[in-house]
Order: sequence, then structure tokens, then C-alpha cells
Amino acid sequence: MKFASFRHGGKETFGVVDGNAVIDLGDAGLGRDLLEFLACGHHVTQKHLEASAVRVPLEQLEYLPVIADPQKILCVGINYLSHVKETGREIPKFPMIFTRFADSQTGHGQPIVRPNASHKLDFEGELAVVIGKKARHVKAEDALGYIAGYSCYNDGSVRDWQKHSIQFIPGKNFPSTGGFGPWLVTPDEVGDPSALTLVTRLNGNVVQEARTDDLIFPIAELIEYCSTFTELNPGDVIITGTTGGVGAFREPPLWMQPGDVVEVEISRIGTLVNHVIQES
Repeated sequence: MKFASFRHGGKETFGVVDGNAVIDLGDAGLGRDLLEFLACGHHVTQKHLEASAVRVPLEQLEYLPVIADPQKILCVGINYLSHVKETGREIPKFPMIFTRFADSQTGHGQPIVRPNASHKLDFEGELAVVIGKKARHVKAEDALGYIAGYSCYNDGSVRDWQKHSIQFIPGKNFPSTGGFGPWLVTPDEVGDPSALTLVTRLNGNVVQEARTDDLIFPIAELIEYCSTFTELNPGDVIITGTTGGVGAFREPPLWMQPGDVVEVEISRIGTLVNHVIQES
């Protein structure tokens, strides 16, 4: 299944994508939003789908971030071999983890905002993993069973603020710089998460392309590592890292500009599209 979080008619809700529409589940007794749906361990049945009288065409949706207010957003830096090569770093011995805040996210079709504090806004196409049940001290061989689904992420980075210190957090948390969507795709539809193709396009031009088997720390190992130092909860998000081709390491650097359109496409998941605007 594909689950979308969205606003329609002034109401924030969620539902199941069915062809060119979404079946609204907000009044089906399954939770107020997708986070509560996952936290309560609900399952969508055919009865739920047939009972919903509200079908909203996709073009009428105002998409929200897939999980609008997760307890945790854990991001992994330097996790593709191609990205390590372009940065000149050594291969890390442990995952490099930093955090995002919920208000740094924006939904599919919504703007990414270039802050007034900097013009060095970079793109980072990534695969996002959403946790489906509490996970603590999970072993890698069991880890994929804790996943609710996958989505696309653009981990928009304000590079000069990211480099103020060895901590990445300031450059990763300007409001509305992280695109997340368009929807959550359940593991049965995605299959092997190490066999996906990720492509980022800026104004129609391919700027990043990789397979997820280039990850240094695969998804199962990331869940094992993260669940060791913190308890992962339903709706928590792990953003698994970006591949080579980011704007900061090009000559000359390639920054996202107001008016640009950036897309992150992942096979068997979908395409996240955002346009860039200047902070007002």
C-alpha cells in the first residue's frame, strides 16, 4: 500500500493512494494521522477502504511531510561510497548520525525555502525509512521487520552553516528545507531496499544517480546501530544518506536557486518534487 499525509478542505488527514486518488481514512477510527495509525498498530482492511466515502484526486491534495511530526528524525552522513570519494574523506567506521527537527520538513509539491542567511542551499536525494513498531537492541538480521515503509527525501543542506563546526545540525534544520514524500510505500511493494535506484534531478537535469547497494551501512545495520543508543518508535524516520553528485563538490558549486524545481525519484517508491522559493 501507499499512504499519504495531506491537507484537504482545511483538514489534515491521511489515506491510502488508489490510482489517481487518495481514500481518506481520517474518519475511519484508525488514528488522527499516519503517525497515530502506526503507533496504534492499526491495519487497513478492504472494509475500511469500501466504507470511506471520501476519495480525493491527487491533483487536489496539499501534501504534508509523510510523517509530519515524528519523535525522531535521524540522518546518516557520508553513507554512500560515491559520496565518500567526492568528499575525500575516509570510509567511516561507524554511522555518522545527526538530527533534523520536524519543522525543517516540507511535503511533496510544497516549496523548499532558501533562507536569507545563505545562498548555499544544496540538494541531497535520499531514501527515507519509517519505523513501524518499537525497536530497541534490534539485531540486523531482524531489523527489516521493524519497518513500516519507505519514502523519498531531499535532505536540503545549507552548506556554510553546516560547516560552522564539526556538528552538522545548524545547516540541516532551516525551516522547510527537507522535502519528504510523496508517500509511504509498504515493504511488500518495495522489496529488497538494497536493490533500488535513486535519481535526483535539478530543473530536469540528472545531478545524482546511484543504487542503494552503494550504501556503506545498509538499512538493517543502521536500525541495529540506532536502536542500540535510542529506542526507535513508530513513525520515527531514518534518512539513510546521499550519494555522490551534490552541489557543494562540483566545480563550480551548484546551489539550488529560487525558481528551481528539484526531484528525487526512487524506483518502486515514486518521485518527490519541490520548487525552491526565497525566504520572505
